[in-house]
Amino acid sequence: MKISPLLVLGLCLSTISLSSVVLAGEAKTAKNASIQIDADSVVVTDHKTTVLDQSFNYKAYTGTQPVWNEQGEPTAAIFYTYYERQNVKDRKSRPLLISFNGGPGSASVWMQIAYSGPKALNVDSEGYPLQPYGVKQNPYSVLDTADIVFVNPVNTAYSRVLPGKDGKMPGRDEQQKMFFGVNADIKYLAEWVNTFVSRYNRWESPKYLIGESYGTTRVSGLALALQNQQWMYLNGVVLVSPTDIGIKREGPVDVANRLPYFAATAWYHKALSSEFQQKDLLDFLPEVEAFTLDTYLPALAKGNSLPEAEKQKVAEQVAKYSGLSVKTVLQNNLDIDNNFFWKELLRERGQTVGRLDSRYLGIDKKEAGSAPDYNAELTSWLHSFTPAINHYLKNELKYKTDIKYNMFGNVHPWDRSDDNTGENLRQAMAQNPYLHVMTQSGYYDGATNYFDAKYNMWQLDPSGKMKDRLSFKGYRSGHMMYLRYDDLRQSNQDLRDFIKATLPKPDQAAKY
Repeated sequence: MKISPLLVLGLCLSTISLSSVVLAGEAKTAKNASIQIDADSVVVTDHKTTVLDQSFNYKAYTGTQPVWNEQGEPTAAIFYTYYERQNVKDRKSRPLLISFNGGPGSASVWMQIAYSGPKALNVDSEGYPLQPYGVKQNPYSVLDTADIVFVNPVNTAYSRVLPGKDGKMPGRDEQQKMFFGVNADIKYLAEWVNTFVSRYNRWESPKYLIGESYGTTRVSGLALALQNQQWMYLNGVVLVSPTDIGIKREGPVDVANRLPYFAATAWYHKALSSEFQQKDLLDFLPEVEAFTLDTYLPALAKGNSLPEAEKQKVAEQVAKYSGLSVKTVLQNNLDIDNNFFWKELLRERGQTVGRLDSRYLGIDKKEAGSAPDYNAELTSWLHSFTPAINHYLKNELKYKTDIKYNMFGNVHPWDRSDDNTGENLRQAMAQNPYLHVMTQSGYYDGATNYFDAKYNMWQLDPSGKMKDRLSFKGYRSGHMMYLRYDDLRQSNQDLRDFIKATLPKPDQAAKY
């Protein structure tokens, strides 16, 4: 029997156990040649978990909620999973965490079953795949502190564009205008979040956005869109492994900002001199960061006007910090490309290092060349995540459909024009004294390196008037820092602490 999501909310007050019973209709496939997802559906299941040695019950709402156009017609079905802790005395004071992944075109699988949700991926302590594939209890989930909804934008996971009332699918150009671009993405997701918050009666709750990778661009823009278009004010935004969020890093800045990441990676692989290897990573990196800002960046800016003796001196120091040879640094005119670094650092050992997490090693067909054959870390992650999420949704959350779960969906070409998301976030903070921002980055992430993330934070508020509401947390892992067990614990604790520290106080008015 199909039951509307609104009715389900009322029925959930029942004491009937739903661990193996579906209250609402499961997703169904069309009985004709085409497979379509239901525009509006929800399956509710009951669960129990233990977080930080505290046991509690929670419900999982797994389903689809429509995106509506201005005529009130559904244009897309957005797949989501909402985890809600039970036996909460005061729901209005309980935080709501709204979670997005990136790509663009990536499903929410990564953070859902590996970071903040009640389940963690079955991997070893450093994040490498283990069989049998699957998930296990996440002892550090922030579900003890906040309810969480994981949102999958159009064409990711089971989310899909819907046919119009004439039964025909909109053309690709029309789809792109509606969904596939920086600003289109923000616009429809802001409307979707409004509907979700209304359906689940969470308007009074403190609200937080968290996004990973391109998801940081998404939530930076959503912060202002929710505030100015939906009149929904936030308490916090969390940027996990952030992109440039519209803050340009070009020329010498782009080049120089790579060096601290290179140094961290070389340190991890013991490719540096004993002078640096004997230091702890966090004692070593400040030295590299200071050199980057005070010496390397100005040298790059001087270009061919840089005296040869000074160029030689800078090249020698870059080589010492990066694990590359002085000759190699000079041959590249002090400008070391990421792809070249991933190929070159361990070339003599016959290995490449990963892009998203440089702890991972690869083997190329040829040791020669200027870039790795493949991303060692991504193949490893897909090894684990793909079977785990498909099994988890079907067997534990009871959501069944023949629709393919898109780990990465077709959202390209993506319209990146008019990306002002960083400025949007700054403006949202300026307008809302309650709004705080935390950045989380892995030191071994070469795709969105940690020093770029710090640069974003410094440039987000150049006046410095809001810097007490900006914070940075670093981890000894890569893009998905939470895959490493120690960082799963610490990153969740940092997230938990951030939420608790930014909850509204009864006597604290929103004013300067």
